Amino acid sequence: MVLDSVRRPDNDHQQRLLATERDRAERLLNAVRLVVLGLLCGAALAYAPSLPRALNVVNAWLLAVMVSWTVGQHRIFYHRDRLPGWLSVANSIVDITAVTAIVAAYGIAYSPGMALKAPIVAAYFVILAALPVASSTRKAAWVSALVVAEYALLMTAFLVSGRLTTVLSPVAASSSGAVSLLDEGAKILLLACAGAVATYAAHWQERLSRRFSQAARESEQLQARLDQARLQALRLQLQPHFLFNTLNTITALVHRDPPSAERMVNGLSELLRFSLGTAGEQEVRLDRELEVLRHYLDIQLVRFSDRLSVRFDIDPAAREAMVPSLLLQPLVENAIKHGITPRVAAGHLHISVRRHNGMLLLEVRDDGVGTRGSEPLSEGVGLGNARARLASLYGTDQRLEAGPHPGGGFNVTVEIPFHTEPRWPRESVGA
Repeated sequence: MVLDSVRRPDNDHQQRLLATERDRAERLLNAVRLVVLGLLCGAALAYAPSLPRALNVVNAWLLAVMVSWTVGQHRIFYHRDRLPGWLSVANSIVDITAVTAIVAAYGIAYSPGMALKAPIVAAYFVILAALPVASSTRKAAWVSALVVAEYALLMTAFLVSGRLTTVLSPVAASSSGAVSLLDEGAKILLLACAGAVATYAAHWQERLSRRFSQAARESEQLQARLDQARLQALRLQLQPHFLFNTLNTITALVHRDPPSAERMVNGLSELLRFSLGTAGEQEVRLDRELEVLRHYLDIQLVRFSDRLSVRFDIDPAAREAMVPSLLLQPLVENAIKHGITPRVAAGHLHISVRRHNGMLLLEVRDDGVGTRGSEPLSEGVGLGNARARLASLYGTDQRLEAGPHPGGGFNVTVEIPFHTEPRWPRESVGA
């Protein structure tokens, strides 16, 4: 079966889904950032009496900038459906630069050795840990490189200033104000490793999302193929069912009324030509469906002569609508076979189609014998097939009601979504 044009999520679906989740994560991280800044403000106030005035000024200035940035982006961007793509990178740059500025301020106010040993340096690792949540692989790699570069640049600046006392032994550095070059080298290496892990985690998340999206897409395509096969099987039930009934009618007329039999053969030829023309289509335009139905009714009018009359009531606004192919013919056949044929007097058939509130309403009504008393309705090939096809094509967004008409006879009403483009692709007839 050929399903090249099945309407399923395109290749960008995974990217859109991942971007949506990252957008939610960025909003959550910004809320967490605001909570952390509140805690840092409390810590700054607690430490203020024991810190020099210059360091308190730096802390106050940096915290004010960070809080303003965090609150400001909420006011400016968070009313939008989607945050700007650059915001996650900007937040990471601001966070990293703020940590670097605090360490630099401690180095200027006190000593570079104490600054490099301060616990605030661990904030770099926290920033890197949050990268896979809201960043792409490229953004995570870029921010990871920035962390290593800023810390390496800061340590280089301390070394060049001549105020940084260095030793080789980590043990000696732990009991003095000096720093160990081995410790600092290991710290840079750990930052690089943490950045690499964060970048790989972002890449792994993207790859997992792609695989999940591909598996979901393949599952949907498989389900579409199964649905298409089921619909085709339902269509194939109609063709021999109708053909055998018509041939039986022609056989009965061959000797009794040869001209009528000949007209029926001609009508059957036209009907089969139209039917085969729609063999690969699950949906056709209403005009085409009505044309096929008229060929069928021409055959029946030859058979019943003056015992059958037909009236069409078609809303002009509905003529371009798409309907399941060969939907009306079995409903009309049921009406003639079970409603009109048992009558002694002439019978009337009314077929109406109209558009209403975005739906298409199709009705086939006869004034035949109807149902007998309280006898439950038994669905044959026609009604059962129509109900199954509607469920496969439109799911729950459809309705088929069949039962006695209040004025006598029998009535079948079908309701489907109004649409002018086919929802299902055309199949290859030989598939």
